[in-house]
Amino acid sequence: MDAKTIRSIQAPIKQKYNDDPKSAVVTLRASGKTGENLSCKVDTGKAIVEAGLHPATGGSGLQACSGDMLLEALAACAGVTLNTVATAINIQLESAEVIAEGDLDFRGTLGVSKEVPVGFREIRLHFNLKTSANTDEISALLRLTERYCVVYQTLKAGNQVKVSHTV
Repeated sequence: MDAKTIRSIQAPIKQKYNDDPKSAVVTLRASGKTGENLSCKVDTGKAIVEAGLHPATGGSGLQACSGDMLLEALAACAGVTLNTVATAINIQLESAEVIAEGDLDFRGTLGVSKEVPVGFREIRLHFNLKTSANTDEISALLRLTERYCVVYQTLKAGNQVKVSHTV
């Protein structure tokens, strides 16, 4: 895909959202069903992923870990955004690797220490780029990728999560 093609695809969508801002609000949804051996099966829309405990909390390692899935979502979103932005601003990427990693102290999630928070202490996002773009172009590419990456911006903002239930 080239810049002209991506612009022609997105132009009518952007116009629609300018004309009708409410049409730009889309609710994404994920659901999972609990299963055997402390698992939860999540339908991704493309496949069903069975998530389970991380080995550091007693899991077998045979199931996906939700913490890994969070980092995978960040890497995927950042990679798609990077590729789209590069295309839109005419930066040729020979290749690009996106690495998302985060540090967890499992004493928090296992209740070993109430002083240790549950969740990632820090998440790092790194890009290995192979390109002939100059330093200013690369800076713009990364700045725009951060700006438009949905998962990155959601994590960075620390959005409120509302919890409800039915019985």
